[in-house]
Amino acid sequence: MTLRLCLMLNAIAVFLAGCATEPGASFECDWAEPIRPSQADQLTDGTARQILNHNETGARLCGWRL
Repeated sequence: MTLRLCLMLNAIAVFLAGCATEPGASFECDWAEPIRPSQADQLTDGTARQILNHNETGARLCGWRL
């Protein structure tokens, strides 16, 4: 039983290490991009705030130019 437990814990550690990122880096930078609504879009105040928050975060963390 002890050998199985050690092997399981070791496998979990290896899988979790594969998910690590550099300090200060964000996973979002790997797949996200700025949201640019068109003029035809009708946004609520809440949606506009969320888009602004997303874009400002991307600019700060990923170096997006808005």
